Order: sequence, then C-alpha cells, then structure tokens
Amino acid sequence: MTSMFCTVMGADFDRLHPQLQRRFSVGLTTGEACTGRGVMDRVWHGGAFVKPFLALGTTRNILVPRPGRNVPFVIENVPYADTYGRETVTFVRTFHLPGRPRRFDAQMVLSPKGDRILDYLGTHQHLASELHFHAEPDGSLLIRSGEHRFREGVVDVRVPELIGATAEVRESYDEEAGRFRIGVRVVNRYFGPLFGYEGSFEATYSDITARGVRPGLRPVREEARA
Repeated sequence: MTSMFCTVMGADFDRLHPQLQRRFSVGLTTGEACTGRGVMDRVWHGGAFVKPFLALGTTRNILVPRPGRNVPFVIENVPYADTYGRETVTFVRTFHLPGRPRRFDAQMVLSPKGDRILDYLGTHQHLASELHFHAEPDGSLLIRSGEHRFREGVVDVRVPELIGATAEVRESYDEEAGRFRIGVRVVNRYFGPLFGYEGSFEATYSDITARGVRPGLRPVREEARA
C-alpha cells in the first residue's frame, strides 16, 4: 500500500530521507495524517506591486497578506476521499501573525489515472496547478508547480503568465535538530518574487480512522476536473 506521493514519484520516492518518506506516506491506504508545528523564521513579500495579488488571494486563503519574523506555524496534512471519490490530502498552513491567524489552503488531489497530482489552491478550488516532485541528491524533496488553470463552471482556462506565478518548495530533514526544514518561493515571470517563507517544524502523526477530518479543513467548493 502506497501514498499518492509514492505513486507519482515511483522509484524516486525511495531516494528521499526516511523521515520525508514517512511524512509523505500520509494517505488513505496508510491511514495516517501528519501535523507539523514550528516557526517560520521569515515570511516575506515582494515589492509594492505584490499588494493586489495578496489582497485577491487573501479572500480565498491563498498566500499570506503580512510579512513577519519568528511566526508560529502549523501545517495539517489530512487525507480523505473528496466528493468525487478521489484521494485528497490537505495542505492547510496556518500562520499565527500579530492580530489574527492567516491561512494558506491547498488540497492535493490524485488524478483518476494515478499519474499526476493536482494542487488546488484556496477555499473554493478555483486555481489548479500540476505539481512535479523530485528527490534531490541529499535526500531532500523539491516540488515545482506547472501550468496554472482557473476553473469555475464551464470555464477552464490557463492563467496568463502576466498574473500567474511559479511556486518552488524545498523540504528537508535536519537530523541534528530533529526537525523538518522548509523553504517556499512564489515568483512571477515578469514581476519577480511575490511571496515566500522559510523555517522549520516538528511532525506528529495520527490515525485518521479515529480522528477524521476536522470541521473547516476541507474546501467550501470542490472542483470535479482533475
């Protein structure tokens, strides 16, 4: 029995650090969820031009509207079968910024053929991006986003590069500290860096058959296309 990440990565999955293999084995077949708790050393934004992107994204729990340092952070990776019977794993990140917490929601969905993973962003799954996973020589994991699409009703269009962005996630395990380290960069081809964060966290695992998916973790709307 394998997770969706093992399925799409194939033999490359075995080249990940054992702790990363454990973390990315969460799924319906393994019966485990993972919760990471730690601190983002830095949450950063690009220049003033980023504000319209952030203002729009915040309405749907996409990106984070405020920068900060030493920000307490939680990421919840909980597997479930969505409305259309597809295996889904939540990637709900909560940043405890001054004032009130801010969320950056995503759900990774395994395609019906099991050959790719789509990352649906936000509370309404209007934005979808195909993800590419690669094990680095040091056992860390590199995730890059591919083409972005906007989907609503009969509409299914590619997001223009002018307003779209490419995300790059690097996750590793620090054996000496006993923590996962993560760095995220979101970059627009024309405007440059938009948003990112970097820090570390510890992970705990739980049995989803007993715990289930807590209220508010699933999206408000689920997109049928994968």
